[in-house]
Parts: sequence; structure tokens; C-alpha cells
Amino acid sequence: MLVIGIAGGTASGKTYLVNELKKEFKEEGMSIICQDNYYHSNDHLTYEQRRSLNYDHPDAVDFELLTQHVLQLKKNKPIEQPVYAFQKHTRAKKTCNIRPSDLLVLEGTLVLSLPELRNLMDVKIFVDADADERLIRRIHRDVKERGRSVEAITNRYRNTLKPMHTRFVAPQKKLADAVILNTNKEARALQKLRETIRKKQLLI
Repeated sequence: MLVIGIAGGTASGKTYLVNELKKEFKEEGMSIICQDNYYHSNDHLTYEQRRSLNYDHPDAVDFELLTQHVLQLKKNKPIEQPVYAFQKHTRAKKTCNIRPSDLLVLEGTLVLSLPELRNLMDVKIFVDADADERLIRRIHRDVKERGRSVEAITNRYRNTLKPMHTRFVAPQKKLADAVILNTNKEARALQKLRETIRKKQLLI
């Protein structure tokens, strides 16, 4: 199993690249684990308390469970990935069955930040993009997919997302095998990702 970690700022284009990879490696088989599904459930808190949490800090993510799931898949055992309900700020009751495959991709803002998780990866990628472009994409996504207001999104960006990006997300660039600059040149970014993966496959 080849394990690829794809980190980067919010709305930097990580999901796009993962989806394109899925088409690219369809024959080999590919499993995807998304960090966003591993936020702590926090169902012991009220909705208002959950809504006010800092979800951009590493402590918001259940990295212990995420690491366990990667280890299980590497041992050729299926997992039940949590499903996070963003509108309720807690985990849904349902889970998603993920089966082992030749290629496993871990995608999320902070997947390169934890040494124990990073050490399980064969290829480490950081996707970078202009901050203004990322904010625009984030507003469009959260309004459309998560039912949030522009005011709520911009407040979160100022108060937690931007400072957490500077403190925790951006430093992962130094930990990556390759930094992919996604400036609306998706084809070029995807080609660099393909080349990095193919090269690494030859070395393993």
C-alpha cells in the first residue's frame, strides 16, 4: 500500500487534486481518508458551545483515531470512518466503510503535522495557494455546502483560521516531499502531483 498525505490551507485545492487522483489511479484502487471527518464529536457540549470551538487548532482533531485507522488499513483491515455533520458541529451516527487498496490518500489541513501519522506516509504533499483566493473559495463552499453566513465565515477566518494557518498549517511546507502551488492552474498542479507519486512508487 502506498500512503500519500496531502496537506495545505483551507480551500487550497486539496480535494480537487484528490478527486483527480481517484480518476488517475482507478485501476490500482484508491482509498481516501479525510481529516475533516475526524473532528472530536463533543456531543457532551451544547450546540452553542460546539459552535464556538476552535476547529482550526490541532486539538480539535482526533489524530489518535485517525492514526489507528491508517495502521488498520496498512494491515489490510477495513475501517469505519466517522462522518462529521458540519451543520450540527458533531459526528453523525452513520459511518463510512473504507476498505484497503493499493493507494491510500490522507487529506486535510494538518495531516503532516503529527509525527506518528507523518511517519506512516510514503509521499508527503503540501498544496499552497494565494490567501485571498483561498478565502473566496472558502466563502463559496461554506455558504453553499454548510449553510453558513458570509459574516460567520469571515469572522472565523479573522479570529481562528488565519492565525492557526500561520501557526500550524504553513510550517508543514518544510515537512513535505513536494510543495504544489495551486494558482488556478489545476492541470499543472495535478501533473506535478502525478510525477511526485510515480517517482516515489519507483523508489519503494
